[in-house]
Amino acid sequence: MAFFPDAGCRLCVDNQTLRKLKIIKKLNKTFSLFFENLRKYPDKFFDYYRMSITSFDELLEYIREYITKKNTSFRNAISAEERLTVTLRFLSTGTSFGALQFDFFIARSTIGEIVKETCTILWMVLQPKEMPEPSKEKWVEIANTFYEKTNFPNCLGAIDGKHIRCKGPNNSGSLYFNYKKYFSIVLMAIADANLCFIAIDVGAYGKEGDSNVFKDSCFGKKLYSNQLQLPELANLPNTNENPQPFVFIGDEAFALHSNLLRPYPGRGLNDTKRIFNYRLSRARRMVECTFGVLANKWRVLHTPIQVEPDFVDEIIKSCCVLHNFVRRRDGFNNEDTETNMLDDIEVHGTGARTQGTEVRDYFANYFMGPGSVPFQFHKI
Repeated sequence: MAFFPDAGCRLCVDNQTLRKLKIIKKLNKTFSLFFENLRKYPDKFFDYYRMSITSFDELLEYIREYITKKNTSFRNAISAEERLTVTLRFLSTGTSFGALQFDFFIARSTIGEIVKETCTILWMVLQPKEMPEPSKEKWVEIANTFYEKTNFPNCLGAIDGKHIRCKGPNNSGSLYFNYKKYFSIVLMAIADANLCFIAIDVGAYGKEGDSNVFKDSCFGKKLYSNQLQLPELANLPNTNENPQPFVFIGDEAFALHSNLLRPYPGRGLNDTKRIFNYRLSRARRMVECTFGVLANKWRVLHTPIQVEPDFVDEIIKSCCVLHNFVRRRDGFNNEDTETNMLDDIEVHGTGARTQGTEVRDYFANYFMGPGSVPFQFHKI
């Protein structure tokens, strides 16, 4: 008599297992069908993935070998296409892992692991291609583009920092608490005139100011120790003497240096200094526009990121390198150029170096002479 109940129990278990396997197979097919159908509509594909079909395919081929998992006798692995899709949807919408599990039928913890692993791989694979350290020839090319678009000569890039909201880490005290009264991690970046990032530094505490973050960053240390492969001194356009160094430009939060110019401080400035401030601000807007395009395409940066600081760093870096990747292949849409919603970093008092003062004064006089443009006198 005991045999039949046991057989019935085994049969019941087998039937339950079969039903579960059928459901899993259907769920696995759900994404495949969705992905194949979406590729038939390029505009909708771009809206969903924030990049074109060709860009997605290229990106997938770059990282496929790193995110592909093996099937086992117990389950089929999540495909590389779906793993990349999950990550891009998180970055482009800022949707929580808990909400994404209902879109992809993947456990919340698994989604977190997928996003973290894929973000790390995106930075590892794309950074050497999309954000390498420029050579002297590349620096000159960047400076020429800056002059064509902003009328600011010998400019190698615009520097700025932004607060990225994050969850307050346990036992961190006020390290991540910024002057805007929320927890954040600092993104410091140098942008070119094509609205692409030249270099970034991520991970500084939210309480820090621009000047300190930049000075302690890898790029800042190389700049101040003359280890960057910057071009030699060059004459400014329409001049034949007094060659000047190539410079980066920043706001009043940065310390003046022979290779880093900031606006003249104070009020009651004369026309020469006001014109210089206008011309520098006109060129510096490139980094503000770059942050605006970044945040409006990868909208996870619009919301507090509810993960640990190390994970936040990987998310920010992947967004920045994806920004360069997509920008160089697909350009940007009008909706990507909305107002920059990222907060600036607090301004602390900074000193000026004599050598930097001389360079700034030369540029100021140049903008009033051979480097002047007709519209500048209507802007002060």
